[in-house]
Amino acid sequence: MRTAAFLYPWDVTGDPAAPELIAGLGVQQVTLAAAYHATRALTPRHPGHRIVTARHSAVYYPADPAHWAGSALRPAAQTWLPGDDPYGEAAGALTAAGLDVHSWVILAHNSRLGREHPDSTVRNAHGDHYPWAPCVARPEVRAYAVRLAAEAAVRSGTTGTELESCGWYGLEHPHAHDKIAGAPLGEYGRWLMSLCFCAVCERGYAEHGADPRGLRARVRELLAPAWEGRAVEGELSGVDAAAVAGWRDAAADTFQRETVAAVRERARERGLPHFRVLLHAHPAPRALGANAGADPKAVLDHADGVVLPCTGGERARTAVLPPFAAHRRADTVLAANFQVVAGMGGSPGTLVDDAAHAASLGATELRLYHAGLATADDLALVRHALARLP
Repeated sequence: MRTAAFLYPWDVTGDPAAPELIAGLGVQQVTLAAAYHATRALTPRHPGHRIVTARHSAVYYPADPAHWAGSALRPAAQTWLPGDDPYGEAAGALTAAGLDVHSWVILAHNSRLGREHPDSTVRNAHGDHYPWAPCVARPEVRAYAVRLAAEAAVRSGTTGTELESCGWYGLEHPHAHDKIAGAPLGEYGRWLMSLCFCAVCERGYAEHGADPRGLRARVRELLAPAWEGRAVEGELSGVDAAAVAGWRDAAADTFQRETVAAVRERARERGLPHFRVLLHAHPAPRALGANAGADPKAVLDHADGVVLPCTGGERARTAVLPPFAAHRRADTVLAANFQVVAGMGGSPGTLVDDAAHAASLGATELRLYHAGLATADDLALVRHALARLP
């Protein structure tokens, strides 16, 4: 089974041993971050450091000023790694070790962009903006994502891409010193807190038959018990629920189709007709964040496949794989993504059985999150598991 491991450029640059180490795991591909959000990452084996702090969302290649001319929203350059093209340097080293390289591009998750352009972010029913969550219904955000997807995905030496957060983002976000768990919102309450009420979304709700002011008031009413310490009760009316679903599903579909189309066009321009485009996704329409909700049939009509979150036991895999497998073509990629860092909740020791279960549900490939963050013991278990897989 074809397997890819996720990496950051800093896992490879400055470490001559890294490419051969990764190739020795038994993977055929690396999914390498080209545009990524802020993070603090452990580097257990790097000869020059143990922690990398990426202070803000950034691209790891030299952005083309002409490509971004006239754009209201633009990506920022990274300043914490030497050189202006750490992605290109890492990709070249990995390719030389015999590995395929696919780019890893984060789209609707960018705290720096949100701080600089708050009106372009999700605005909840109480009027609070979420800097980490650009509103994917807004035309300037879609235009930004289209340009970013095209530029960041199709890099030299890259044969495919995986687009993450290609859809709605919401309340939940591993923020520094996060302190939002005090109220019992529950799953439905967190979703209500993720609904956007910017001017564009309010017009969208109205176009789908809802009164935006009334809808906003009802959302606040439903959330009120949580602020008192009680569970969220009740639901949106049928009309409001249908309007919200209609607007948000349409906006997400448009966002996904436009970004995929932009990547395909850039790949054709570069003479790469077989460039693979995958989306990190989830079949639940209300899913938010890295694995954004996507209609399985619709997304497989325009993308080459999906990367699906499969950590968490058989129930987690059964929830995400069969809905996409039902619409799979012969060449569709259904990549089961497993956390293999034990300290982050992964289970590298059960990878053989987990992969077999995923394959029985329709998975065609594996993704391993994350080879750069894993300890030597984690990687030894991965190496042993991949040697036993078909």
